[in-house]
Amino acid sequence: SGPQPHPAARRATPGARWCARRTRPLPPGLLEALRDVVGGPNVSTAAAVCEQHGHDESMHRCAPPDAVVWPQDVAQVQELAALCHRHRVPMVPFGTGTGLEGGVNAVQGGVCFDLSRMATISELSLEDFSVAVEPGVTRKALNSHLRGTGLWFPVDPGADASLCGMAATGASGTNAVRYGTMRPNVLNLRVVLPDGSLLHTAGPGRHGTLGFLTQATLRLHPLPEAVAAAVCSFPSVQAAVACTVQVLQAAVPVARIELLDEVMAGACSRYSRLELPEAATLFLELHGSQQGLAEQQQQAEELVRLHGGSIPAWARAPEERERLWSARHSAWFAALALRPGCQGYSTDVCVPISRLPGVVVETQQDLRDAGLTGPMVGHVGDGNFHCILVFHPEDPDEARRVHDFAERLGRRALVAGGTCTGEHGVGLGKRELLREELGPQGLDTMRRIKAALDPHHLMNPGKVL
Repeated sequence: SGPQPHPAARRATPGARWCARRTRPLPPGLLEALRDVVGGPNVSTAAAVCEQHGHDESMHRCAPPDAVVWPQDVAQVQELAALCHRHRVPMVPFGTGTGLEGGVNAVQGGVCFDLSRMATISELSLEDFSVAVEPGVTRKALNSHLRGTGLWFPVDPGADASLCGMAATGASGTNAVRYGTMRPNVLNLRVVLPDGSLLHTAGPGRHGTLGFLTQATLRLHPLPEAVAAAVCSFPSVQAAVACTVQVLQAAVPVARIELLDEVMAGACSRYSRLELPEAATLFLELHGSQQGLAEQQQQAEELVRLHGGSIPAWARAPEERERLWSARHSAWFAALALRPGCQGYSTDVCVPISRLPGVVVETQQDLRDAGLTGPMVGHVGDGNFHCILVFHPEDPDEARRVHDFAERLGRRALVAGGTCTGEHGVGLGKRELLREELGPQGLDTMRRIKAALDPHHLMNPGKVL
């Protein structure tokens, strides 16, 4: 049959559907039993529907489930899970499909649970600064619901993702430097385990491999009284990171501080028409009181000048700030515009801030040596950065180089004392890197926990472990 293509090339090739499918069909009677629980219109085996649910925004090849179900409440999720468990059929959770590591791909077929119709927001407590959301609630929907309360949910990974999906991957975002990632902002999780039983617990970051997140109780934060945002350019990545460290050490109330390398700054400037120089750039935002913000802006300006940066032009009006952050959040599209007609693959790592300049410089050299286009943007306040690799989808050699580069980047982060993924999660693509990061004992511990909750390996199989 000839040589098999490299996995990266196979994933990157459009059109041909490579799928790791079950070797046998769904058990007799299971589909009818699923329909009895949620109703006929809420179960589908249509090829187009299954294909739509067999991939996320990553470059991993689509792997569709055998059926898709749309439960309306937690009781139905419990019944559906119990049925699949009884028939030993794999189960895969699906939220908004905005993931970047193949977390929703049904690599062993089975039943996809589309939880988007469970979209209740409840238990809002202004005194306890908390709210409960179901998996169909996105971050924008929650903040729209909170309008007028004086509270907001600040974790912002860019995409309007499901909040339960954000908990599943331990998402970060532009506000992480002040408000933290999903980890400190998740107070409780309501989880349906593989056998259909219900568990209340706390803690994000399991990719739906231990159960279905059917509700997350989140920590809310007061809206800041005053906000100011600015963009400033630096002579080097090292200078921009050194400035960031001093700003944080000086206790300037930074809520957002984002690093763009020279290539990304130029791409965002052209795409969003910001007239930025093609240089290492910081986007930053301060949150504070009306009285204190002017003094804090001056303090930040002094530190920027100390490191050779351009004088920040502060934007206080909401529409001006929105224009700046819209440019930052358009980084994906700005990167794709560097090579029209090409495909993008975003990979991320996280390293100690002290090691960030060296890792970024080494990564830029690696990109040049590999002949790849890969602008970088990072949540510099916590050392998490993303490399958006833009490549031709029908060039297997370039796809192979993208795959090899992503593995080198993950290992570079590990050598620097970091982690192979900052917020995208492990999913399908970083399992080997996770083995290197945790070692045999760490993986064995994770497998024991997985075996205790999912002894038949039915929950989102093929991910993480």
